[in-house]
Amino acid sequence: MSRIAKYPVELPKGVEATIAPEQITVKGPLGTLVQPLTGHVKIEQSANQLTFAAADESREAKAMSGTVRALVANMVTGVSKGFERRLTLVGVGYRAQAQGDSVKLQLGFSHDIVHAMPAGVKVECPSQTEVVLKGSDKQRVGQVAAEIRAYRSPEPYKGKGVRYAGEKVVIKETKKK
Repeated sequence: MSRIAKYPVELPKGVEATIAPEQITVKGPLGTLVQPLTGHVKIEQSANQLTFAAADESREAKAMSGTVRALVANMVTGVSKGFERRLTLVGVGYRAQAQGDSVKLQLGFSHDIVHAMPAGVKVECPSQTEVVLKGSDKQRVGQVAAEIRAYRSPEPYKGKGVRYAGEKVVIKETKKK
């Protein structure tokens, strides 16, 4: 059995979980998230805890019990606290500007890039070289951050590009004569 599945998920105040045969729904102050389920995992709710166990002794059921537990734990964190991903723009003339539900990026191309935010993800730009993505769905926030970073990922010689905050870019040495 997965070792991570042995630990129960605590439900903080204001967070409710509804378990159906095909899905689990978690409601909280920041929204509602739904996760489809397979028949490999048994979920039991008691007071303010969710416990997870493999439905049978198959290898897939044992693996899925830990996976589902981790997904549900992220859902509970998302609807109670939310997730945040910070991006930093490094380069001369690289700028970002939030425009409602999209972000306008100037990344050294001949044109500006306008990236529309999906439902559930909010964007802020505290400064011209910083982008903050917030939302309740960890996967969606991370995916949007990866899409924005992919427009101009950091290059290895000068380090210019879009980075995650705190990301270390290894700078290569230039060619010698």
